[in-house]
Amino acid sequence: MAAVTDAEFEAQVLKSDKPVLVDFWAEWCGPCRQVAPILDELNAEHGDKLTFLKMNVDENPVTPSSYRVTGIPTINVYQGGEVVKSIVGAKPKAALLKELDGII
Repeated sequence: MAAVTDAEFEAQVLKSDKPVLVDFWAEWCGPCRQVAPILDELNAEHGDKLTFLKMNVDENPVTPSSYRVTGIPTINVYQGGEVVKSIVGAKPKAALLKELDGII
């Protein structure tokens, strides 16, 4: 999954023509490491319908705070510049697919 920074967020996420999933994560976060391979699989399977990006909250503090990301992992899906889905915590693949139903 490609990384996105605070500086690129508006152009890559908010102005995107298709929905964008952003995984807010950090190196030290165990649950983030659990969910990363699942998101990689979903990216491989559904990357044509949804853009998958990840943002390191330690390196990019502005965007997470502006979207009130207080716990990680937090997965937000943006469509038309708005958050249409927010998933907090590590979830198994089946649960993520259920949450993303209708988006992918």
